[in-house]
Amino acid sequence: MSVSAQAPTREAALSLMLRQGELTAAQLAETLQVSVQVMRRHLRSLEEEGLVEASPSSEGQGRPSNRWRLTTRGRGHFPNGSEHFALGLLSSMTANLPSGMVEELLERQASEKAEDYRQQIGEGTVPERLERLVELRRGEGYVAEFHAEPGQNSWVLSEFHCSVQSIAQQFPCVCEQELELIRHTFPDCQVDRVHWLLEGNQACGFRLAPS
Repeated sequence: MSVSAQAPTREAALSLMLRQGELTAAQLAETLQVSVQVMRRHLRSLEEEGLVEASPSSEGQGRPSNRWRLTTRGRGHFPNGSEHFALGLLSSMTANLPSGMVEELLERQASEKAEDYRQQIGEGTVPERLERLVELRRGEGYVAEFHAEPGQNSWVLSEFHCSVQSIAQQFPCVCEQELELIRHTFPDCQVDRVHWLLEGNQACGFRLAPS
């Protein structure tokens, strides 16, 4: 594979990790439609450049599989142009994949990411888990916080900065993925969107109430 052929796959992998957080080589390979062996070579190369790092994760029987994420240097790889690349990637996927496939992929990624969140935040009350989720989201670059609604048995999770807002303007399904992500992360709650940056609000807000 030539260097010019490798570059789009490398950049797409980096963009997916920027958007989704930790992913396995198999998940990246499936989304980008390359073999796992090819994806692992890309990841090792990116690791040598200091752009990604791996952490072992036990998923059922068998040997642990690495989950890959961006390093601080990897996040710095996207000073301004990542949204343009992601828009191109989504446009290409929408044009070339069967109708509804992009939404299906985003929904599946939301489910997988939520499972990872649930494992990391563990058990506890809704505010205890929300506090841990906010810490995770901040580590991923979100400006997030939550508060209890006065006199109500509910809480609002707010995210004041959206790194993919221009993408969401053209592909609202990205916002639907975020809503589904919170719903899957808190399956014991009714989750509704109460604020939306795309509607001119100051933040994207999600109300969580025990169901």
